[in-house]
Amino acid sequence: MTPALSFTTSDGLSLAYYVDDFTDPWKRAPTVLLLHAAMGSARRYFGWVPHLARDWRVVRLDLRGHGASQVPPAEQPLALDRLVADVLELLDHIGVDSAHTVGNSAGGYLGQQLAMTAPARVRSLALFGSTPGLKNSQAPSWIPQIEAKGMRGFLAETIGDRLPEDADPGLVEWFLDEAAKNDPAYIGKFVLLMASYDWSGEVQSIGVPTLVVIPGAETVGSIANYEPFRKLRDVEFRVYDGLPHNICDAVPDRCATDLRDFLLRRFVGE
Repeated sequence: MTPALSFTTSDGLSLAYYVDDFTDPWKRAPTVLLLHAAMGSARRYFGWVPHLARDWRVVRLDLRGHGASQVPPAEQPLALDRLVADVLELLDHIGVDSAHTVGNSAGGYLGQQLAMTAPARVRSLALFGSTPGLKNSQAPSWIPQIEAKGMRGFLAETIGDRLPEDADPGLVEWFLDEAAKNDPAYIGKFVLLMASYDWSGEVQSIGVPTLVVIPGAETVGSIANYEPFRKLRDVEFRVYDGLPHNICDAVPDRCATDLRDFLLRRFVGE
């Protein structure tokens, strides 16, 4: 896979990111920024990159405490504003004024916050399995299970909540192995932070073109939690019937193809 680059945030943490760019070198290509889910990493977007990197500069961030990014000290408070600042500082570091911002689950929470608080930095927004916060879900119940069984054990027992029954066994094992690389104590803190938020009453302030892709058999929270996005002034919906939460892992080609379609239609000649 693409080698990791890194930058240092304003609070001194080293974060990893990846750039895949096969666009014409004499052109200034627009940037697609991919933000991964909790318990994941930028590697989980491996199947998306070939679909996107010929037409867009694809940038993937390992959120703090995930993947190859540094885990914050245990005593350091974790705040949503800090996670959003990490994304803005990455854009500054790579010299990008605004990006087509794509978020899977918790990565989409950061994308939504960016679109609401720093709209000039978001060219468009695409949300995959990402509701307006995680408060109306069973996520807090994950923490004692992770503590008792470990990250891999917990996810293995609940894999039906994340991947379809007919998922490739190789994908399942890779998914579990990748998640298990993350620090369980930090992941617990991260999940509890996200589970404390519900900004469903605020999303109507998002003004950029937005694509919302919904797992039709949503298993984290409820499919009803996506309804607030209908308040957006410029939004398109896709529903993946019968699929549980982790659509970006289960059907990466379908997700990337729908994203391509959205961007090519809405930003012709960009």
